[in-house]
Order: sequence, then C-alpha cells, then structure tokens
Amino acid sequence: MADLQTTRYALRNGVSRWFEEPVSNALIKLGVSANGATLIGVAIAAGGAVLAGFGEFWIAGILVLLGAVFDMLDGGIARRTNSVGPQGALMDSVLDRVSEVAVLLGLVVYYSRPESANQSAVILALIATAGSLLISYVRARAEGLGYKGTQGFLTRPERVVIMVALLLASQPVWALWILGVGTPISAAQRFIAAYREAGRPVAGSSK
Repeated sequence: MADLQTTRYALRNGVSRWFEEPVSNALIKLGVSANGATLIGVAIAAGGAVLAGFGEFWIAGILVLLGAVFDMLDGGIARRTNSVGPQGALMDSVLDRVSEVAVLLGLVVYYSRPESANQSAVILALIATAGSLLISYVRARAEGLGYKGTQGFLTRPERVVIMVALLLASQPVWALWILGVGTPISAAQRFIAAYREAGRPVAGSSK
C-alpha cells in the first residue's frame, strides 16, 4: 500500500510540474478563477453524461476527460491566486461528486433504454454510484474525526481514468464491472483502515 501511495504522489507531482502549473498560469491570464474552472469542469462532464445517455461513448469520454482536467486545474489556480478557502474547497468536493454521479446516471439511462437494455449494467452503475459516494463519505467522516481516511485502491483519479479509458474504447460495461465491484471493496478497505486508526491509543495517553 505504501508503494501505491508513493507511485500516486510521484505521478501527481509530475503532472503538476509539467501540465498543471503552465496551464493554470495560462487560464489565470485569461481571467478564469478557481471556482470558474470548477464550474466549467462540471458543465463539461455533465455534457459527457448526456452523450453517454445517448450511447455516444467516444465523445462522452473526451468530455469527461476535459471535465477532469478543469477539475484538476482549479486547485492550481486557487493556489497561484491566493484564493484557497473553505468555500472553494466545499464547491470542488461537492461538484466532483456531481460530475461522477452524472456520468454513471447517464449510463443508467442508456442501459435502461429498450434498444440497449442491460439490467446487469444498470445494477452495476447504481452499485458504483453508491460505492463512490461511500468512499468519499468515509474520508470526510474520518477527517472530521482527525484521521486520514485516504486509503483504498480506487480513489477518484483511478475511477476517472477507468471511466474515460473505457468510454473512449466504447466499452463502458467493463468500466461498470470494475467500478461496481471495486468501489464497495475500496470503501470497505478505507473504512477498515480508518476504524483501526481510530482504535489506536493516542500518543501520550496514560492507558
């Protein structure tokens, strides 16, 4: 697990250095604020969700990817414009969930249509939705109690990569299988890790 975390940090640092920094600076020069980037990202992702509902998976994948890019850039813009604050963090967290759920619901719509009906895909999409929200909730609750709550093998970046890659390949059912099975397991993994952390004696405790 430590190796996985190290790999994630290395990848994110590389992306930040070679992509996030220059693009964020360019958007700032164009007058785009951090909240503006967040709203643009969720709007693009919502467009991808609508297209997914009509079975236009390849184009939907491109839009979901672009939405994720703007979602990644909002933090960089906030840091570079000294506008980091609780309001922006709240908006970013909530709209991240909106973007993710919208795409999954778009697939529910598509696989509920008579001409493309797939009951298994619908069930998997609903499970993936619940699992993704649980992953986020466990982290939020753990952090509220003073613990990390960041464990788990399917964090948001991994889920986005899986969805985008398989939408571009026009194989969203495979994404639903991976997310439908993986997100509940990842949520349980995160919960167990946070639960164990919460049960450890506090340093300096007399117990």
